[in-house]
Amino acid sequence: MARSSRQPFGGSIGKTFVDSTPSWPDLDVAAPGSPNVVVVLLDDVGFAQFGCYGSDIRTPTFDALAATGLRYSNFHTTALCSPTRAALLTGRNHHTVGMGRVAEIASGFPGYNAEMSHEDGMISEILVRNGYSTFAVGKWHLTPSHEAQMGAPRWRWPLGRGFERYYGFLGGETDQYHPDLVYDNHEVDPPKTPDEGYHFTQDMADKAITFMNDARAAHQTKPFFLWFAPGACHAPHQAPKSFIDAYHDQFNQGWDTWREEVFARQMAAGLMPAGTTLSERPHWVPAWDSLSNDERRLYSRMMEVYAGFLTHTDAQVGRLVEHVKSLGEFDNTIFVVMSDNGASAEGGPKGSYNEAFFFNFVPESLEENLKRIDLLGTPEAHNHYPWGWAWAGNTPFKRWKRETHEGGVTDPLIVHWPQGIKQGGGVRHQYTHAVDLMPTLLDLLQIAPPDEIAGVHQSPIEGVSFAHTFNKPDAATKHLTQYFEMMGSRALYHDGWKAVVFHPMMGVAYDGSDASLPFDRDEWELYNIDNDRAEIHNLAAAQPEKLQEMIALWWREAEAHRVLPLNNQPGKFGDRRHRRERYEYRPGIGSLPRAVAPNLHNRGFRIIAEVNSPGEVSGAICAHGSASAGYAVYVRDNRLHYVHNFLGLQRFVAAATVPIPRGAHRLVVKFTMTARFKGNVELFYDDLPVGAAEIPMTVPFFYGTAGFTVGYLRGHSVIHEEHVPFTFTDGALHRVIIEPESRTWRDPVLDPKNVDRAALGTQ
Repeated sequence: MARSSRQPFGGSIGKTFVDSTPSWPDLDVAAPGSPNVVVVLLDDVGFAQFGCYGSDIRTPTFDALAATGLRYSNFHTTALCSPTRAALLTGRNHHTVGMGRVAEIASGFPGYNAEMSHEDGMISEILVRNGYSTFAVGKWHLTPSHEAQMGAPRWRWPLGRGFERYYGFLGGETDQYHPDLVYDNHEVDPPKTPDEGYHFTQDMADKAITFMNDARAAHQTKPFFLWFAPGACHAPHQAPKSFIDAYHDQFNQGWDTWREEVFARQMAAGLMPAGTTLSERPHWVPAWDSLSNDERRLYSRMMEVYAGFLTHTDAQVGRLVEHVKSLGEFDNTIFVVMSDNGASAEGGPKGSYNEAFFFNFVPESLEENLKRIDLLGTPEAHNHYPWGWAWAGNTPFKRWKRETHEGGVTDPLIVHWPQGIKQGGGVRHQYTHAVDLMPTLLDLLQIAPPDEIAGVHQSPIEGVSFAHTFNKPDAATKHLTQYFEMMGSRALYHDGWKAVVFHPMMGVAYDGSDASLPFDRDEWELYNIDNDRAEIHNLAAAQPEKLQEMIALWWREAEAHRVLPLNNQPGKFGDRRHRRERYEYRPGIGSLPRAVAPNLHNRGFRIIAEVNSPGEVSGAICAHGSASAGYAVYVRDNRLHYVHNFLGLQRFVAAATVPIPRGAHRLVVKFTMTARFKGNVELFYDDLPVGAAEIPMTVPFFYGTAGFTVGYLRGHSVIHEEHVPFTFTDGALHRVIIEPESRTWRDPVLDPKNVDRAALGTQ
């Protein structure tokens, strides 16, 4: 057990070394024979998208682990990213630990504040105190947005939650070719460029292997816990061309036929109980046969890109498997492979070349997307497939990510451990949930949950172990009751029954539902889920007493787990703690996330750069966004410039007509709104006007996930002609002041349902 205080000295101390006896403290070691643990958590991968779950997408690594391990057919998540990750790591329900939604849209209520307490200890914090090396690689998404910056506290970063090493990104989404990287506790740039063959998932595998090797260099037998969480297969769907092209024409049959073929394979493999019926296509998903030839060609290619992305990810996990084998430790390593929620419908009905279109309410153009079809999956695109493929990816279930029908909350789960699973290749149908992973692993490792961690009393663990199912296929489930809530949609599982209700979010009622309907007027559905996994036979009318019993139990669970108050608005409920009337920055600060960066959408502003020119200067003054969307203030050819990148389609530039004089000056960019989402920009050296331009279209709500920087660029450059880091002339930039107008153009266009739609799509 790790020590939190100084051990008593066990030797003796005389006047000199000769008459003294030394004593060495015991090293922290795990119990002999303790297995390594590798958790692979994929993102936005649906129940039906692994090969071993019925798909024709090639996932040989996952399939091989399943073939000699176990597949769970009844594993459930919370329907969204941050909440599921919180549940997996803590063994508590997502509202219990304050992560009722994604970290970016926290609110001022205990179940939704995203401020996870050390009272809810993570498994990493337990294992590191029980002789394990611990490292996390990839997506984190458990830090409140205002703390995901270099100047913030680190105790809700991975190294503050029991991980000894970290390499990845803190937010919900990143570009696979230009990731927003953090190494341990500091920002870093990718080690290579896309032209040099860089891809983030490969980089992740490289670092995970390095961490394993570092651990073995320090201790030959100390077990390790690796949390490996790729950005895949969250948008943007990006993968090396060879992986994408390997799927040429494979999905031309379309999502309707593909889904039927997948379901047939699922039934043949015993993944679904006999008698399971495939759910019908909903009216808001178009029949494949109703699409034009151009639509089919585009949507097929988008699915090819997704499939290539997943196969590429499988290959990187394969590298981890092979490395563990090379260490001679494969038989005593527990591999867990899963996804965080159902497949994502955030590509909308038509998919997207640049998902910033969707989040800014700008219609997609089939013609424009077809022009860029060969760029899908490359560094130039930020693409997402249409929601017909998401629906198919959750076969045989209804709906998708963010919703509490089975399509949103049921995910693949593979467990592989040769020394602990006597007979591999089986399917387990016991009901399991994300909160069960932590107690299961502790059970397998024979580690009792501690009452205290680092002096902090621990809250009760709410999950239950499913380790007893490893070698007893027919063992009864221990998880008898589970509530669900996400953005107003709710469900309750209890002893084989499920009550569920879909409640649309404000601003995204895509199926014709009334998002303003009071919660007490929702129409709940009732299913005998043991016999009706796909939620086909609604028994609400036939068994009203049972339904009311389930609804009453949901309310009791909701009160017990901090689910209330219910709200289907995706906003932050007026949190203004991190907004200012005036921002002042020094050059070289770490990039700032959207939550704390200056909000210049749909409002006038002034950006003032104080410079002292030695005669000629150049570089970025400040920038927010990337090649997908954003703005930048910069100096090129010793002249001040402002660029507004409208969704990668057009870049509107204002350039000074004269050079910057030698000496100290204030370079000013003034933007004046002339109508909603348009305006004029003026450039000044001190009070002297030096340039102007009209900006006929501004990005309404969302520049993307790339952060705000001062004095340099980061990621995929928002300035088309300049490459990162485009650092400003050394010592010449003193400070940057940003003064946004307090009100937006003629009012409430920036209400929560519009602004925070973007946050929902990047988790």
